[in-house]
Amino acid sequence: MSLDVSPALLEQAERGEVDEAAFVDCVRNSLPYAWGMISSLVAQLKVDGGQFADNQTPPPDEQARGQLLRALASDAIRGSLERHFGVRLAFQNCHRVAVFPLDPAVDDRLAKFTSIRGQLLNQSPELRDC
Repeated sequence: MSLDVSPALLEQAERGEVDEAAFVDCVRNSLPYAWGMISSLVAQLKVDGGQFADNQTPPPDEQARGQLLRALASDAIRGSLERHFGVRLAFQNCHRVAVFPLDPAVDDRLAKFTSIRGQLLNQSPELRDC
């Protein structure tokens, strides 16, 4: 299971009404490594400015790596995180998470980061099994 869903949140989903803030809280509690990574990048972007902030350090273990994969591979989780933090998320390999502001001025940089070329240039033998 990727999220530890409370009975109250599950009841909301069964009724058809899901409070996104409650869902975001569920993500924060269920995927603490991914949450911490993304929130620290958002803070870094706000402090440093620039076109984006990214992480290039691999997760400490497979559990942490799995959290990143679950958070960023799920459209619902990723979308909620983007709305919550007011950023666009990008992901390469199994650990390189980047946050981009919601500013059209960085669209070209985001396109480069998420391009086929960008993916190929971010490869290394150490990351082959991630």
